[in-house]
Amino acid sequence: MLDRRYHVQSRIAHGGMATVYLATDTRLERQVALKVMHAELARDADFVARFIGEAKSVARLSHPNIVQVFDQGSDGQFLYLSMEYVPGRTLRSLLRERGWLPWSEALEVMDPTLAGLSAAHQAGIVHRDVKPENVLLTADGRVKVVDFGLARAQAATGNTRSGLIIGTVAYIAPEQVTGGVTDSRTDVYAAGVMLWEMLSARQPHSGESPLAVAYKHVNEEVPPVSAYVGGIPPALDQLVRAATSRDPRQRPPDAGAFLHAVRALRGTGDESDAITGAWADPGPGYGGAGAVAAIGMGSPGGPVSPAGGSHTMVVGGGNGYDAAPAGYGHGPAYEGAPYDGEVTFGGHEPFLQRWLFTRRLAYLVGALVVVLGLVFGGWWLTSGRYSPVPSVDGLTLTAATRELHQAGFEVQRGPQVTDNAVAKGDVISMSPSGRAVHGATIVLTVSAGPKMITVPPVTGQDLQGAVALLRKAGLTVSDTAKNVAADGVTIGTVTGTTPAAGTSWPATRTVYVDVVAGIPLPNLVGQNIGTIQGWAGSNNIQLNVVQVDSNQPQGIIVSQSPGQGTPVAPGQSTVTVNVSNGPPPVSIPGDLQGQPFDQVQQELQQLGFQVDGRQIGPGQKVVAVSPSGQAPSGSTVTVYYGF
Repeated sequence: MLDRRYHVQSRIAHGGMATVYLATDTRLERQVALKVMHAELARDADFVARFIGEAKSVARLSHPNIVQVFDQGSDGQFLYLSMEYVPGRTLRSLLRERGWLPWSEALEVMDPTLAGLSAAHQAGIVHRDVKPENVLLTADGRVKVVDFGLARAQAATGNTRSGLIIGTVAYIAPEQVTGGVTDSRTDVYAAGVMLWEMLSARQPHSGESPLAVAYKHVNEEVPPVSAYVGGIPPALDQLVRAATSRDPRQRPPDAGAFLHAVRALRGTGDESDAITGAWADPGPGYGGAGAVAAIGMGSPGGPVSPAGGSHTMVVGGGNGYDAAPAGYGHGPAYEGAPYDGEVTFGGHEPFLQRWLFTRRLAYLVGALVVVLGLVFGGWWLTSGRYSPVPSVDGLTLTAATRELHQAGFEVQRGPQVTDNAVAKGDVISMSPSGRAVHGATIVLTVSAGPKMITVPPVTGQDLQGAVALLRKAGLTVSDTAKNVAADGVTIGTVTGTTPAAGTSWPATRTVYVDVVAGIPLPNLVGQNIGTIQGWAGSNNIQLNVVQVDSNQPQGIIVSQSPGQGTPVAPGQSTVTVNVSNGPPPVSIPGDLQGQPFDQVQQELQQLGFQVDGRQIGPGQKVVAVSPSGQAPSGSTVTVYYGF
């Protein structure tokens, strides 16, 4: 139990700063992930401040693609965060298994990752450690960003301290190495490197040491991913190059802009948003107008019409209008006349020319209107009338309703469903999902919490039978029994369960079988060793006696192991007791006779003795001291005075 609230069950992950455990919040009856700082780092004020800063930063965020922080606290030397438990695995684990991802699947992972980072950037928070290890993938397809341990408020983000590099070197932005300003574009760089790695199964920069890799981030551009992988769309290649540019000004300004470009590539967003939101303001030497512009234009390049110069338009010739009828027009007077700016039609009069031209232009405009109408109608029927539905799985009903209303949808609460993996009141699923018609009603299925089961009585059963009976009832049972102490009960007897029989208990929470392991060990501290040896002999308990120096009287027990109440088995258990040797002896000065009584009294008290002064005459001079030589510290010394 941590902080008398969290029942720790198993270790999930171990890192350089903290260890993450799976635990049960016994107060709210839900599974959580406990991030516990290493004890040696808890003594470092900077690490503690960063650790607590993570809790404060992420607690302000509420987004389906960010792991939620519930609580922060300490228990003795243990400093911890209580976070949302996300069953699944990391993107790093997926990449180890598959090596690389097709570009469509890579963008499917990037979309929710950037959505989470965009929410953080909008809140003014920079993650500063984006990498595959910090992207969690659930079995049902959700993606969540975790570990804001290096996050800082953007308003407080400035130059990095000299000599200190924050982040993971394979994904570190050049400005993090050189001590420049780190902001949302730093996360964009790391996300771009992560996308590069997903597409190519390797990291863009490598070296013999972390310093060598950091040097390459600062001095070398990330190569085009198309140089290593075939079949990459040119627009995607341009986007990755822009996101991993060494110059922050050439990158998307934040994760939101990056997300717009990704959705434009996937065909799930408004491509015009990506184009108008282009960050393309290229500096000298930047070859291109920005990846987003490339997305809007298709493949870069293409023919360009020359500007200026003369253009000659020849209409007619061989179309039956080469000669004018008799008596019509100007006849030979116009033969060989210079071009005067009019478009001529085989010698016909300008009126006829303009009429034909207007008629043809009307046909062209009409055809263009029909084509545009068909294009717009097709777009409206297949895409235009639809809006993306935000994913609200795992949110509370209130939070999910608020987010869907903000996106322009109506909300209807569906039936509650028992779910052992989703907390009571949280959304399990939604219908429809993905995208829906503007203003459509989204039906939310809400968790009724885990199945509750009444713990059956198992008293009197053997351990194996008790475990089988509890599991048959549908409960989660620990394979390890809980040892309890009891007088007059045979060792190995099942006395009940924790929690007790009759308790309504979640099917997902662990039940322990209580088994008698011995008699309860009494409190031995303060008792005489002789008395306790008699007790141990009568109960067949082995005593391990250790002599220690103590201010307690000789023969008094000053400590014991195990502690009071621990079950000890006759003939099997050994109890260690530390027994006092008595106070250490202290030398009594031998030159006290003839000195004033007040002075002798003060000197003996400073040595730790009690002083018993006895006057035997009218004077104040010391006559004798008893005892002499040495006496135990704290004992009484009698001083006789009076001449």
